[in-house]
Amino acid sequence: MYIYYIKHIQKAGALIFTLRPSSVPLVAVDPYFSVWSAADRLTDDFTRHWTGQRHAMTGLLRIDGTAWRFAGKVQANAERYYTEPAAMTQTSLTVTPLSTTYSFEAAGVALTVRFTTPLLPDDLDVLSRPASYVAFEARSLDGRPHEVSLYFDVAGEWAVDSPKQSVMGHAVERKDYDAIGLSHVEQSYVNRSGDDHRIDWGTFYLAARPSDRTRVCLGTAERRKFFVRNESSDAHGWDGTPTVVADGQPVMALVHEFGSVAADPETALAVLAYDDIYAIEYFGDKLQAYWKRNGLSAEDMLAAACSEYETLTARCDAFDKQVLADGTAAGGERYAELLAMSYRQAIAAHKLVTDTEGELLFLSKECYSNGCMATVDVSYPSVPLFLLYNPALAEGMLRPIFKYATSEAWPFGFAPHDIGQYPIGNGQVYSENAIEGQMPVEECGNMLIMAAAVCLAGGSPDLTLRHMELLTTWADYLVEHGLDPENQLCTDDFAGHLARNANLSVKAVMGVAGFAILKGIEGDSEAKERYLKIAQEMAAKWEALADDNGHTKLAFGQEGSWSLKYNLIWDILFGTGLFRKETIRRETAWYLKQRNRYGTPLDSRATYTKADWVIWSATLAEDRNDFIALTDPIWTMLNETPDRVPFSDWTDTLTARQLNFQHRSVVGGIFVKVLKDKGILLKG
Repeated sequence: MYIYYIKHIQKAGALIFTLRPSSVPLVAVDPYFSVWSAADRLTDDFTRHWTGQRHAMTGLLRIDGTAWRFAGKVQANAERYYTEPAAMTQTSLTVTPLSTTYSFEAAGVALTVRFTTPLLPDDLDVLSRPASYVAFEARSLDGRPHEVSLYFDVAGEWAVDSPKQSVMGHAVERKDYDAIGLSHVEQSYVNRSGDDHRIDWGTFYLAARPSDRTRVCLGTAERRKFFVRNESSDAHGWDGTPTVVADGQPVMALVHEFGSVAADPETALAVLAYDDIYAIEYFGDKLQAYWKRNGLSAEDMLAAACSEYETLTARCDAFDKQVLADGTAAGGERYAELLAMSYRQAIAAHKLVTDTEGELLFLSKECYSNGCMATVDVSYPSVPLFLLYNPALAEGMLRPIFKYATSEAWPFGFAPHDIGQYPIGNGQVYSENAIEGQMPVEECGNMLIMAAAVCLAGGSPDLTLRHMELLTTWADYLVEHGLDPENQLCTDDFAGHLARNANLSVKAVMGVAGFAILKGIEGDSEAKERYLKIAQEMAAKWEALADDNGHTKLAFGQEGSWSLKYNLIWDILFGTGLFRKETIRRETAWYLKQRNRYGTPLDSRATYTKADWVIWSATLAEDRNDFIALTDPIWTMLNETPDRVPFSDWTDTLTARQLNFQHRSVVGGIFVKVLKDKGILLKG
């Protein structure tokens, strides 16, 4: 059990941030460019890629001739260079949806370090831009001036899959900013797929605005020694020629001379960016990121990032304020903190690209699960966030599945699970397409529900209307097979096959209802009423099959069993009223009785749960206090888990231990309560 932790308290609008995150997002852009701090203090450990491999950054502050450390640790084979400077005292940590801010103190000086990734949902050019900010602010605390200098570096590890690989470095010649870049010496774009992988193609950049106080430079970890001693390191640099990362310890460094610092803050800015050149292979075509679609170069992308910092951070602050206010109103401050911890992770588990016809693709990676790409039952739990803030992104999740399912390569009459393994999407890899490993009811229901939700949320109906023949096939499959499912997998596939799965049956009912909504949007009122009537009849039969004396069963025929019926939430979101309110009230009461310290179990078979499904189930509650009672344990899990990884959605409710899964997009589903409260799916 985790016993000691710093209480991080800092104003963030109306929110006081008190959560000790399991891991803290720093640079979170996409599945390859995502680095976190897996520690209470930024100085307690190396910063790490979401997979856990070290992607180090080191921060030093020299105050009146004495060096202090505010980020990272001394790397093992660099200890001969210098004695590790003492850590500054970390006084606070705040995480908002788009920023992470640390505050430090030492020797009469306060330092604030703010990490911001402007993943603004209403500006896809900026959201797709692979640039993240590290902003520094220093001021005197004791009323006296202090001479202050800053050193910040990022290691060559960020540009390779393994530190045994080699990198080379170069300077970028620009007048409007200063920048340097690191690249793996062997540039083979989109060269493999997998889960526990990091990128080893493209170029990693460190940039800064031009200033006579700031310089960026290539070097090795030895540069830190010279900074600590206040000695010139220019004669001991690295010229950028190929070097093995583990041996040469190449870094890109920024040095900024704050000069004499008084009560008024002095500032500096670093921009970290990664141009992957080619991002995705999509049915044989290598695709570039969305931000490149009009020919923008990496150099011009860096120029825009450097020049727009103030404007973008103001927009980020406004967005953060609104999200946190909505979260607090919906479910209290702890729920708002869960939203803050979920937002960047949910987006950074995707890559935004356009296909060869210029249409949007928003492709997820099934992180720390199996690496599948554009997984339907991963998109489904994540979709509330995107329905709220930009349904075009949800359309971008559906589009690759429609393309694959209408091709000759897909052999089945139900929806596929995925289109490949990230970043190569050339066809489903899950279960190697063996029929016994498919999820027919699951994926058909997911696609129909999401398609209806996208249209109701304001997305264009064109995408779904073009595929009504396919959607009809899936809806009819659910009508025939969905009410009492055969022995098959559902999205909770770690639990194994289950026949007569009552929660999966709910998904089938809501999939048919979703199709009725789509037929109404199409203008076919007769078909709308026919499928809605079928859904009503299925729901009535479900009530009888599922009832088990005060709650509902895990599977039909299994008396004394139970499960979270998270799929019921769509009956509320759509306002279809297919299931009795009393049934939903009894379910909520039952979930409250089954709570453990770290959440309500997923079902009666085990003590583990899924954070997204707990939040969905809690959103069934009519009473806000019941919602809080069911969701607070997820906050407690994040606050106390000993597993210092990005938000894990699969954990044990008795121990708070991670079962598996981290950095997954499904935490976007935590926004479902805000989606419900705003009622944006009811207008249809």
